[in-house]
Amino acid sequence: MGVLGLLLLWLQLCALTRASYKLWVPNTDFDDAANWSQNRTPCAGAAVQFPADKMVSVLVREGHSISDMPPRPEPSSLSQRLRPPVPLRTTPLGRPPHLPILSSALRGQPLDDSRGASALFLDPDRFSWHDPHLWRTGDAARGLFSVDAERVPCRHDDVVFPSNASFRVGLGPGVGNVRVYSVRALGQTFTRDEDLAAFLASRAGRLRFHGFGALSVGPDACDDPSGCVCGNAEVLPWICAALLQPLGGRCPQAACQDALRPEGQCCDLCGAIVSLTHGPTFDLERYRARLLHTFLALPQYQGLQMAVSKVPRQPRLREGAGEKSDTDIQVVLVETGPVTGGAGRLARALLADIAEHGEALGVLSAIVRESGASVGGGPVAVLYAPGLAGGVAALLLLLLALLAGALLLQRTGRLRWRRRGEAAPAASGAPLGFHNPVFYMDSAEAHGGGGVVARGSPAAGLPDYVPAAPGPAAGRQELQPQLLR
Repeated sequence: MGVLGLLLLWLQLCALTRASYKLWVPNTDFDDAANWSQNRTPCAGAAVQFPADKMVSVLVREGHSISDMPPRPEPSSLSQRLRPPVPLRTTPLGRPPHLPILSSALRGQPLDDSRGASALFLDPDRFSWHDPHLWRTGDAARGLFSVDAERVPCRHDDVVFPSNASFRVGLGPGVGNVRVYSVRALGQTFTRDEDLAAFLASRAGRLRFHGFGALSVGPDACDDPSGCVCGNAEVLPWICAALLQPLGGRCPQAACQDALRPEGQCCDLCGAIVSLTHGPTFDLERYRARLLHTFLALPQYQGLQMAVSKVPRQPRLREGAGEKSDTDIQVVLVETGPVTGGAGRLARALLADIAEHGEALGVLSAIVRESGASVGGGPVAVLYAPGLAGGVAALLLLLLALLAGALLLQRTGRLRWRRRGEAAPAASGAPLGFHNPVFYMDSAEAHGGGGVVARGSPAAGLPDYVPAAPGPAAGRQELQPQLLR
């Protein structure tokens, strides 16, 4: 089999397992300015200081010249922390001989530290597994994002640590077992718990992983075309705590009324949520690609971002759906630009698309919630579902028929509405007068006198009327009748 055949086979296997990659971003390299107190690497001739009570593996790529490094409680253990790929040599600077020195010429223009301030290497234990800022999705596409719970490795993900950098990861307080599909570190891929446990117990593993949490791998590949639930609901509070730590532990105020909080998200957001009830033929990757290329690529939706994933069905939706499945497909539409309303328009476009092509896509029903309305909790849009459109139309016709019947009864006098406090009409008393334009009169000659009698039109079913005062017999005239009792 050639190289092309192997590549195609690998792509097919990836498609079958539905696995995604989570890449660990931070490192503990000596040459990374983010690891130092002044956000820069030590200047030429500066003193450097590492935390005395921390264990860390530090990779030194460049040559550096430093003047001092304070003694550590265990000087011999420094070689466990400084593992440079370039040789280190000691320079005579009048220091105790047991303290190692990183000494050689700086590449490029050297920086002079005239103040002689020590450069402090930041706490290497500040990096937490549950911090969404520290992970990057390997298959991310433009316009797509992940909810906060899925920004951290899920149970079906492959986790990759950089092979050309040093790192240190905190596994948390041990509230739950951190479980993923596979772990790749130091050029090795661990897919069995026994092999991973042996690595974590080694000196190299202890330098890179710490904390009370347990890390394990297992054969939980996602082979369901409709996708798999991430499985981070148990550790979501720790994910949100790490995410919001730079903000003081509080969510920022949403820039809209009735903001929404999707499943797996830490804070409210502005936009829309489309919840899909799916059938056995639904394909998550195919539907995500359809949304990305058919809708999100249009010019009118350029300011939107979208997240598509399988989530546990909410109890209120589970009661109304009636299906046996306990999962939904959640489509989150977020407005990132200054122009608002695009998420709602896209959500309604998705409903129309489902009403037309839902059966072919494997979608049974869809419900939309939009932010920005005056109703608390977000309004719920009309349900569009293949196979349910007839039921919805029948319900609307029934409501219209009930309304028409109520109006008819009210016009015929069989049904009346009274305001609160309004007295009921008296059963007896003076007759009630009103103007009735439909009547006819007989002449006085026909009735043998000078009066005029007005009778209701038989065709209209009106009662007979008599004028309030007699008048000349002039055929048909306009009178003010009174109702005979």
